[in-house]
Amino acid sequence: MPDSHSKNEQTAMIGIGEYRVGSFPMMTIGLGSCIGLTLYDDSLKVGAMVHIMLPESAGRNDRPGKYADTAVPTIIKELNAMGCKNRSLVAKMAGGAAMFEYFGANLNIGERNAIKVRALLEEHHIHVAREDVGGKCGRSVTFLPANSGKFSIRRADGTTAEL
Repeated sequence: MPDSHSKNEQTAMIGIGEYRVGSFPMMTIGLGSCIGLTLYDDSLKVGAMVHIMLPESAGRNDRPGKYADTAVPTIIKELNAMGCKNRSLVAKMAGGAAMFEYFGANLNIGERNAIKVRALLEEHHIHVAREDVGGKCGRSVTFLPANSGKFSIRRADGTTAEL
């Protein structure tokens, strides 16, 4: 989903399993166990945001943004097509909360998502600059590639942060 927005258009809302690539403002809301991942190239002032729901696709490729193992390579490929180099990309991520802890450790999808995303980024030589993952609190993220990759988090408990 390459950049088709002009600078004057509204923030692109990224739903579960969706991603966008470009220099326009992006936002994803309702991150519980999901991961909101951004990749940003400071020299080109371009980035990508994806709302990852699960760590593994098990071979499904209908919605590449939905699964960590398909989402990470997809947004890297799109950014590379725009001239970005992996080593110049900086990653930030939020989410990965333990929303269903009473079901036991096996269902800690948030932790499994974060582990998988970190491993994939390392495999692609992309540095995770900052993260706000885990805990039991949902989050929403705003990403501004044209504003030095600003990454703002609003937590469900009312607190905010910038990474």
